[in-house]
Amino acid sequence: MASSSELIDDFGRRVSYVRLSVTDRCDFRCVYCMSEEMTFLPRAQVLTLEELALVARAFVELGVEKVRLTGGEPLVRRDINQLVDEIGALPGLSDFAMTTNGASLPKYASQLRDGGLKRLNISLDSLDPERFRRLTRTGDLGKVIEGIRAAKQAGFARIKLNAVILKGRNDDEVVDLVEFARSEGLDISFIEEMPLGDVSDHDRAETYCSSDEVQALIEARYPLIPTTETTPGPSRYFRMSDSDSRVGFISPHSHNFCSTCNRVRVTVEGRLLLCLGNEHSVDLRKVLRRHPGDIDILKKTIVQAMPLKPERHHFTTDGDIQVVRFMNMTGG
Repeated sequence: MASSSELIDDFGRRVSYVRLSVTDRCDFRCVYCMSEEMTFLPRAQVLTLEELALVARAFVELGVEKVRLTGGEPLVRRDINQLVDEIGALPGLSDFAMTTNGASLPKYASQLRDGGLKRLNISLDSLDPERFRRLTRTGDLGKVIEGIRAAKQAGFARIKLNAVILKGRNDDEVVDLVEFARSEGLDISFIEEMPLGDVSDHDRAETYCSSDEVQALIEARYPLIPTTETTPGPSRYFRMSDSDSRVGFISPHSHNFCSTCNRVRVTVEGRLLLCLGNEHSVDLRKVLRRHPGDIDILKKTIVQAMPLKPERHHFTTDGDIQVVRFMNMTGG
């Protein structure tokens, strides 16, 4: 078995976290994630559940400690609970998570928990039903709230909300979202929009809202106390003196976190992306289909890809598209 030390890039960063996309499809059409009219991948180009499970196993055997399932929306993938069961049973996996829009959690939350999934991140950008519909184009806020409560009832600990804040669209709800998190006993992270894909809904230069601006809005009502708490992800966490809820900020523009990046992504097509903001990648699907079931060759390919991981991304806030693929193609 390969040792964990083999997943170290040329800048001394150890990769301990993989985000695994299980589908490019979604029942929402969030304005910052995809265009309104999407063409999705044909089935033959999508990794099978068996291939996805083998990829997860390969990474865990190479010392990766955290796997996160993403999409699109992972819960629209048929038989997703079977994949969760397989990954959840892998020895050596300390953190197994999923990012979801929450709408299908009333159906799946208990199965996911029983299958070994430990944590959930649930996207929630607005508490106003009409605005939520505009931001997601198809989403029903009531179903998401129901999903959050189903996840709590299923026993998930430290459920985290993810909110992408767009100036002039939902920045006036920042404090409301914090208060909702406090009332429900949830954590919340505020995310700067990332320049992936050519969105037609808004001008990213005009809607960019920095983490510092969001933090100032919160601190006008709730003073935030910096913490040294970390997770395998990129959030910087703060606490409030009168609540157990944590407030996090994911700031790819204003507080670049590349120097400590421990993450890689695998798209649903099987592209191993070494950086969210670059196109450096390796085709794992070709390896999986040329050598079906051969985990040793798959692991060797992953190890050999590590030198492709760049030192940093180069996102800008002027509205330029740094990467042409949409977020749903990238994987959460």
